[in-house]
Amino acid sequence: MFVGRPLPLVTLDNEFFWRSGEDGRLRILECRSCSSLIHPPQPVCRYCRGIELGPREVSGFATLVGFTVNHRFSLPGMPAPYVVAQVALEEDPRVRLTTNTVECEPEDLVLGMRMEVVFERHEDVWLPLFRPVPEQPEPAGLPEEEIPAPEVARQVRPMRTTRKYEDEVALTGIGMSEIGRRQMVSPLSLTVRACERAVADAGLSFSDIDGLSTWPGAGMLSGMSEGGVTALESALGLKPVWYNGGGETFGPGGSLIAAMLAVAGGLARHVLCFRTVWESTYGELLKAGRIEPPSGRTTSWVAPFGATSAAHTLAQNAGRHFHRYGTTRETLGWIALNQRANAALNPTAIYREPMTMDDYLGARMITTPFGLYDCDVPCDAAVAVIVSAKDAAADLAKPPVHVEAAGTQIVERLDWDQSTLYHEPQVLGQAAHLWSRTSLRPGDVELAMLYDGFTFNCLSWLEGLGFCGIGEARDFLDGGKNIARDGLLPLNTHGGQLSHGRTHGMGLVHEAVTQLRGEGGERQVPGAGVAVVTSGGLTPSGVLLLRSAS
Repeated sequence: MFVGRPLPLVTLDNEFFWRSGEDGRLRILECRSCSSLIHPPQPVCRYCRGIELGPREVSGFATLVGFTVNHRFSLPGMPAPYVVAQVALEEDPRVRLTTNTVECEPEDLVLGMRMEVVFERHEDVWLPLFRPVPEQPEPAGLPEEEIPAPEVARQVRPMRTTRKYEDEVALTGIGMSEIGRRQMVSPLSLTVRACERAVADAGLSFSDIDGLSTWPGAGMLSGMSEGGVTALESALGLKPVWYNGGGETFGPGGSLIAAMLAVAGGLARHVLCFRTVWESTYGELLKAGRIEPPSGRTTSWVAPFGATSAAHTLAQNAGRHFHRYGTTRETLGWIALNQRANAALNPTAIYREPMTMDDYLGARMITTPFGLYDCDVPCDAAVAVIVSAKDAAADLAKPPVHVEAAGTQIVERLDWDQSTLYHEPQVLGQAAHLWSRTSLRPGDVELAMLYDGFTFNCLSWLEGLGFCGIGEARDFLDGGKNIARDGLLPLNTHGGQLSHGRTHGMGLVHEAVTQLRGEGGERQVPGAGVAVVTSGGLTPSGVLLLRSAS
């Protein structure tokens, strides 16, 4: 959250861009060797690896390739509603700028419109905004993906050896703190409670724990962490021989994959992985003025245009999917309704009340096409999972859950607004990598725990993992039967993040283990033996294929 309109931090590397408006000419970094345009600016060309680069004056004309009308979030000087958009430069459509549209009404915007730059000065920066050109040609086609979806699998690197680190590990303990909204307790207390429960669930003691792993670690405290490994070790007096924490990993579930590698490499025997959020209490304290939000200039290339939430990026991907494949809000609605129906059978879920399609469609808009029920529920909660050496798992309290395969490879660009156009970024490569590490196929999966920070996350994973074809989610989801608990692919049986609460993917792992052990109670899927669990997207993500012990 920002105190005022977020303005960019101007540096020696980017000042040519943020101060282009001084003379009204847009400038983008160009590789002098291959003439490619590079954005955001880098010291090397990503296409030819040339190092002779410099600013190039461009025409300022572009194609509108994405937009969302923001209704939920307001900033000083930027009252909602306003449009967050993406345009592709005519000189090189691989370069997309996040921007705001001006001098037009949102309802007049059409994907493929021709746009032109106008600059708006704020202090020492000139923000490049875009308006429709006066005489509009027929809308242009949207750019093709840099790597088309059918080609992604060809980018996957083959396994170096037939020995897999996944075969050396098992998930042996799970624990979750109380989950709720505005619990007004310290995030570290939530972490400790979840860890106590996971250790007890595995039949271990804290003295058995020789590894710690978390995401995102210390230093990301705005409702997203308790302080990382340092905080937990200080509280419990543990003495790990291996530990890990950081945001640049395989999504929120990256702590698990790091732990698996450590265990398979003989660095630890029982690694305690944890994830804590306290966004609900954080927001309440912020409103009361008891804590101060971060302030100052931002290094983000999207925040200066009011794109302060992942929703603003993902909503534009959803809009493009609607445009290309005929997807509708009702398509997304079947995901939201499924999660709510499952949450009704889960006593720990935050939202358990019945919901109809009319309820879903009639809810207030957040940022088009996302309404309230397309978005997950901010909450206070901690989840812990223990990764153990496989040879130690058989003697523990509960049947181990085995890891069949993990998918982590990055194929698409990491920059949110430069990445894949028609799905959630960081899905297709990771999904293809998963299937390259196992002989199992999508038809063998009996449970899907798919990241649902937004409904469109789920849709992207369904297509990316091959449960339906690219662009076929509308038919696959129609009526909700395929994803129901008694359907072809039971989805997020605990209610998902849309109804159970935003536990950043670790709640999905908790539910997968619960189901594979047969401990789901009323919501148990009979005989479930193989589950896929995804973590993240937009950020680097990861996907796990899990098997029951039987």
